[in-house]
Amino acid sequence: EEQLVESGGGLVQTGGSLRLSCEASGFSFDEYAIGWFRQAPGKEREKISCISSGEGGTYYAVSVNGRFTVFRDNAKDTAYLQMNSLRPEDTAVYFCAADPFCGSYAKEFDYWGQGTQVTVSS
Repeated sequence: EEQLVESGGGLVQTGGSLRLSCEASGFSFDEYAIGWFRQAPGKEREKISCISSGEGGTYYAVSVNGRFTVFRDNAKDTAYLQMNSLRPEDTAVYFCAADPFCGSYAKEFDYWGQGTQVTVSS
């Protein structure tokens, strides 16, 4: 069974950092891009980052560019999202998802994790 499990969320003060992990199982991790999404209460799910398979090209939404870094360790079947300089508006449930080509839309992603809550206090 294909599975993604996120971890690393929590409560942090403005300006703080968190590192999210996304551990995969049940599929060939190195053949899939990993996207990171977030969803705040009352808002649509937003794609914020993605790292491709292969040479690991990356994408960042404007809202997180320069503060967040995505990377992966294929030997551990795990992707990471390093989040620095966190702001209250970063508060959301964060999800990782797998897609062969780092699709533009959530519907293109095949497998999803359960999400992890990130709360940034002011």
